[in-house]
Amino acid sequence: MDSLVSMRVFCLVAELKSFATAAQRLRISPAMASKHVMQLEKRLGTRLLNRTSRRVSLSESGALYFEQARQMLDSLDEVEAAVSNATVVPHGTLRLTAPVWMANKIFAGVLADYQMRYPEVRLDVDLSGRLVNLVEEGFDLALRATAAPDEALIARLITNVPFYLVAAPTFLKRAGRPAKFTDLSGQALLHYALYPGESFSLAGEHGTETVKLNPVLRSGNETLLHVAALEGMGFAFLPKWLVTEDIAAGRLEHIMPDKAIFTGKLFAVYPSRKYLSAKVRTFIDFVAADKRMK
Repeated sequence: MDSLVSMRVFCLVAELKSFATAAQRLRISPAMASKHVMQLEKRLGTRLLNRTSRRVSLSESGALYFEQARQMLDSLDEVEAAVSNATVVPHGTLRLTAPVWMANKIFAGVLADYQMRYPEVRLDVDLSGRLVNLVEEGFDLALRATAAPDEALIARLITNVPFYLVAAPTFLKRAGRPAKFTDLSGQALLHYALYPGESFSLAGEHGTETVKLNPVLRSGNETLLHVAALEGMGFAFLPKWLVTEDIAAGRLEHIMPDKAIFTGKLFAVYPSRKYLSAKVRTFIDFVAADKRMK
């Protein structure tokens, strides 16, 4: 039995979590798909898949083998396509991690349009907000808002992301609308936990002006900070994409838009150029070129 074919069968079963669905796509019987995987397990001397009557899942050994095998197969497909002058069609599951605040209409629209263009790619998106280990956890790609990407990874700048200082009208009616930057001193702040301090500095008419706000809520979850701002709990610096509709609808107000603003950078980060598969390359290019992301 061809080992390379068995590897492809195993990877598709692992991605789809189903022998029957994988077999249907490969136009073989479920019994033959199972035979391929069992032959592979016998050759490796370890169980790759945990099987029950209702589900299929990767074993610890299977997860390790899956990531390496998937990268190898993606690379092989690209080499064969290059030799035959064919176009590589992106396929398989793209595992992506991104900030919580990318759960918004703009990014959802980008994902929908990408999947429509490349229907053979299935998107598995993690928006937990935690800093994942791409290699150990089997992610293909991360979108990260950071000033300094991890030097051990490859990073490509996608776009700049403005962060607006916003507050709800109910809060501003109670606390007052700041006319100048120093009016923010001591005001209630919904503090993003990944921002290192509670003081903010801007270049003013008389040099650098610094204000220290009162952190009434601290969280690393931008969704919670967003909802708390809508509830009138305090000021918050939030990504433009997250608050544009709220500002247009009057649910939030953009405070001192010409002064109290800072811009973050959104990078596409991946482990290595060596295994940059078609699905990863096309997704990065697609996102970077989309005007909605600007």
